Amino acid sequence: MTTFESLGLQEPILKGITDLGFVSPTPIQEQAIPVLLTGDRDFVGLAQTGTGKTAAFGLPLLQQLDLKINKPQGLILCPTRELCLQITNDLKNFSKYLGEVNIVAVYGGSSIVQQLRELKRGVHIVVATPGRLLDIIDRGAINFDNVRYAVLDEADEMLNMGFQEDINSILSNTPESKTTWLFSATMPQEVRRIAKKYMEDPFELTVGTKNSGNVNIEHEYYVVRPRDKYAALKRIVDYNPDIFGIIFTRTKIESQEIAESLIKDGYNADALHGDLTQQQRDKVMKRFREKALQVLVATDVAARGIDVDNVTHVINYDLPDDVENYTHRSGRTGRAGKSGVSIAVISSRDTGKIRQIERVIGKKFVKAEVPDGFAVCEKQLFGLVHKVHNVTVNEEQIEPYLERIYEEFSTMTKEELIKRFASLEFNQFLEYYQDAPDLNTKDDKRFGEDGRGDRRGSGKYTRLFINLGSVDDFNRGDMLRYLCDNTGVRGNKIGRIDLKGVYSFFEVENDELDKVTQSFKKVEYNGRAVRIEMSQDGDKRGGGGGGGRFNGNNRGEGGPRKKTWTSGGPRSGEKREFSGGGKPPFKRKY
Repeated sequence: MTTFESLGLQEPILKGITDLGFVSPTPIQEQAIPVLLTGDRDFVGLAQTGTGKTAAFGLPLLQQLDLKINKPQGLILCPTRELCLQITNDLKNFSKYLGEVNIVAVYGGSSIVQQLRELKRGVHIVVATPGRLLDIIDRGAINFDNVRYAVLDEADEMLNMGFQEDINSILSNTPESKTTWLFSATMPQEVRRIAKKYMEDPFELTVGTKNSGNVNIEHEYYVVRPRDKYAALKRIVDYNPDIFGIIFTRTKIESQEIAESLIKDGYNADALHGDLTQQQRDKVMKRFREKALQVLVATDVAARGIDVDNVTHVINYDLPDDVENYTHRSGRTGRAGKSGVSIAVISSRDTGKIRQIERVIGKKFVKAEVPDGFAVCEKQLFGLVHKVHNVTVNEEQIEPYLERIYEEFSTMTKEELIKRFASLEFNQFLEYYQDAPDLNTKDDKRFGEDGRGDRRGSGKYTRLFINLGSVDDFNRGDMLRYLCDNTGVRGNKIGRIDLKGVYSFFEVENDELDKVTQSFKKVEYNGRAVRIEMSQDGDKRGGGGGGGRFNGNNRGEGGPRKKTWTSGGPRSGEKREFSGGGKPPFKRKY
């Protein structure tokens, strides 16, 4: 078994990580640390969140420092305040026995005056978010002439959050002779371009498969009607009594609404999104880290950089627009070798998206059934039994009350006492779930395995490509009218429309296929020929599953405008309801 000693780390660092309970290196640490300890080669490391990347770059960086020079020698850029503080805290713990190592965290939402004061006193490593560091650079309050190592942590997330220009500006203030280490969970083209621009012949290391999911994470999906999503969410949470999880939503408004509804229904929940002040964010995260919250409802941006141990479940209330974001979401659980579950609550139309994610992450999803009321009650009952069995008894504190307790229960047999105790909370679940409906979407001939069956009954659809898209000033309503006007085909014969940038896909009933293809043989748009072709996956099959019809205001029913994936959200003009069966007659205590 590989040990930290065998990697070449110095004794003071080994002593520090031993105090933290580190036993053996993770795969990214085992392979990266020996390379980074040479200190003379650029490095690109691809590994999922929770695999130990901070120690992989932090330990070699600490060992390379010249503590006699009290000027910035290492610069670490990361996407969020939470990750900035986490990295800073980890480095301070790692360097406990190294001597006086000055590490300063620079981030927004906190006093810049205090941060400037700390920098002025002297610093060896600066850990920063791009925006705040640029403010400090603009004030002329930091000098990077002595920087030997620049680390870009969670590079893909920084680029997703729009920090590319900031990163370019910051790195332009550092010496060309520096060594650059880039760590990322995925490798999109934007990250590849940064590596090409700022690195020379970097050593590339991939732990696992690019974009792959953590092998310790199980992936499940539940198919329900859009109106039942919130009820299904509650039932999934109730079925997992010991859940400590994150629920991901697409929008800030939705995260706040779901959190408020969960709180109203007796769950220990709260929201984390971009409209919160930094003080509010800190309060929510403190409660979550201390497990005072059972579930955190968050948007992708707000949750970036969250590093909380022992998250058991990630629930995708809406699938993300980008498959890579799914990888980031699921990576919040199953950390440090522990197991976790990533769940997607979807409507039938989104099962095709599940297949796409499977291909990217290289893992299969398990289609699960939303548990019925009896199953939930049974799970809660035995959850209570296990909790009672494992509770720690404070003999000294309870001793003065035992005589009165024994007296109160003296007329009951052991069996009666157990039944009454178990029923105390179990009865509440029985009452709540007594007439609980089946929330699972029934198998329907209208929907194939990919969720794109015929919405209207027996008609079959073919998926076609057209070389027009949003750059041609089309929205989906415009595209529907354009197709109808040029083909003479009625709108109810057109299925789902997926609008892209320079092209689109649409579905047409098979009996209208020849009419559509013949109609576009000599059609031009703004001086160029309009081309209609069969899409690569568009052999004759079931139709679009519901996402492409339009009402008078041109909003697609079943999803937001200008999005390829539908979220199963409210139809245009409908008001989202979160009641899902009403408020439970009890207050959960977790």
